[in-house]
Amino acid sequence: MGIPDIAVLVGSLTGLILLASPALARGLLWRATITPLASIIGSGFLIVGPILVSHFGKWAWLPMALLCLAGFAFGTVIRFNIAVLAEGGGQEGSFVYHVEKLSSWMLTLAYLVSVAYYLNLFGSFAARIVGSDTGLLARFLTTLAYGLILVVGFLRGFASLERMEQVAVSLKLAIIVGLLGGLVSFAAFRWQAGELVTNKVHWGFSDGYPLVFGLLVTVQGFETSRYLGDSYAPSIRIRSMLIAQLVASAIYMTYVIPLSASFASGGFALSETAIIDLMTRVSTLLAPMLILAALSSQFSAAVADTAGAGGLVEELTASKLRLDPRWGYVLVVFSGLVLTWIADIFSIISYASRAFALYYAIQSCLAAVRAWRLNDARKIFRTVCYAGLAILGLAIVVLGTPIDA
Repeated sequence: MGIPDIAVLVGSLTGLILLASPALARGLLWRATITPLASIIGSGFLIVGPILVSHFGKWAWLPMALLCLAGFAFGTVIRFNIAVLAEGGGQEGSFVYHVEKLSSWMLTLAYLVSVAYYLNLFGSFAARIVGSDTGLLARFLTTLAYGLILVVGFLRGFASLERMEQVAVSLKLAIIVGLLGGLVSFAAFRWQAGELVTNKVHWGFSDGYPLVFGLLVTVQGFETSRYLGDSYAPSIRIRSMLIAQLVASAIYMTYVIPLSASFASGGFALSETAIIDLMTRVSTLLAPMLILAALSSQFSAAVADTAGAGGLVEELTASKLRLDPRWGYVLVVFSGLVLTWIADIFSIISYASRAFALYYAIQSCLAAVRAWRLNDARKIFRTVCYAGLAILGLAIVVLGTPIDA
């Protein structure tokens, strides 16, 4: 057993012990932080590293940093809106009310696509258990997962499945700690041996920025803090989102920097499960651990977003149709199956990125309007910044492109 193997074991066990700590579990701020943190990491950790290394070589850290920065900027929008609503935003007028409702519909659409992303990734990793061919088999397994979600959600609700979420989150984060430990030690050994790679950059700015726009979903998930409900005060939700984004950004950068220095950009086949092949070179322990983490975390994330979509459908139709959340689940499954069988995983990632970008753009418009109405010394600065972020969100919607593996 080599040093990277030991680092993986020590890191994973240490992470698991800390995450299972009763003191940590009882902490109100940590409980509020774990949901957005798990959502951000679950959205992109398994797939973003190989994509960036393959296309941007030694500069992979730069688009990763820009994605984290974009996520943080849109996070300031959501945090501002939480604060304004907490201070009595219920008297905002019909325009803001209707735009907020449009935003909720866009979030519902984004959930439909994100569930397809989660479950297609689930299917791809599940297919790796029996072989390397992840095409038709992965789609079939994804279809089975959709069927399970529909049956359970329609007949019994998700209470029984949601119990696995906390376990899945802790398991995934512990494995990520182990992966980071193994990857950093692996890169350190290559550095000592003078074997760090100098990856060439294959894409220029004009080719690269549409691809980066199409990866926004990999840093998405922080907005879940807004919808944690009355269990947490607005100040806790704001702080939890900020902490989750800072921790997730640190994890992403610690992941991508040694990855880009350890593996040649042309030295592996780019696929949705490429991380397994790369991490097997770091430690043989990581392949089964990553598959386990992927299956549990992607399925639990899909359940959470399906439940969220169902709840939004009920809320948005309350004044007229008042549809049962279960019909929201049917909508999620139907749209997801269509995407599964007509699009590949990289196209679905791009669709999800653009759907969330449109949601963030609408939220940014709302923030700009709210900032302009405030009697605040930073009124003009905030309004201009939020309007600029709305334009950025729309640019991502229009210009974001899928990865060509």
